[in-house]
Amino acid sequence: MSEDRGSAFLFDLDGTLVDSVYQHVLAWREALQQEGIELSVWRMHRKIGMSGGLFTNMLLRETGLAIDPARIERLRQLHAAAYNRRSADIRPLPGARELLACLSDAEVPWAIATSGRMETARPVLQTLGVDLDRVPVVTRDQVRYAKPDPDLFLAAARRLGAEIETASVIGDSVWDMLAARRARALGIGLLSGGYGSEELERAGAYRVYEDPADLLKHIDEVGVRR
Repeated sequence: MSEDRGSAFLFDLDGTLVDSVYQHVLAWREALQQEGIELSVWRMHRKIGMSGGLFTNMLLRETGLAIDPARIERLRQLHAAAYNRRSADIRPLPGARELLACLSDAEVPWAIATSGRMETARPVLQTLGVDLDRVPVVTRDQVRYAKPDPDLFLAAARRLGAEIETASVIGDSVWDMLAARRARALGIGLLSGGYGSEELERAGAYRVYEDPADLLKHIDEVGVRR
């Protein structure tokens, strides 16, 4: 790839390429209820995409319950099972497939980095049409820390052989933007996960678009030459 084609693009998955945020929220609610923990749905929505450790701290703060490692593992397994039961209803966001195809056609390298584990990511990656033999996909089980730590995006850049300082991170949450800042990458925010423009910009996004289709429409604004 010639240097002027554009730098690498590192994508979050849930809420960025696939419309799955609310399936995650409902799966977490089901998992928590099975453990006898009551928490408002809106509080869970604001935490989708953060690391398990930070999610645990949030549960302690919001419920007053001390969550031991065994319970955390049960919750993780319950969430995965509940989410996978809903995965058949998950669809790519508008323009997601076309955006990825555009980058491929322009010879811009791209990868996916998700806070989810492969057990929950695989079904939606298949729905999105991602070829796991050709596209680098970094999941939570492959790094030490999840977002807002930069590990996922740093690993994705390494898989592409790209310099993280010239890469663009595309995500829908403040956790994605914070991770991008910590990785020293550029952050591009999408509104398709439920966060507002100002929230994403305060967390570090230098551009914000509605969804993948809107980003594709303005792809020249992020340095991609077709």
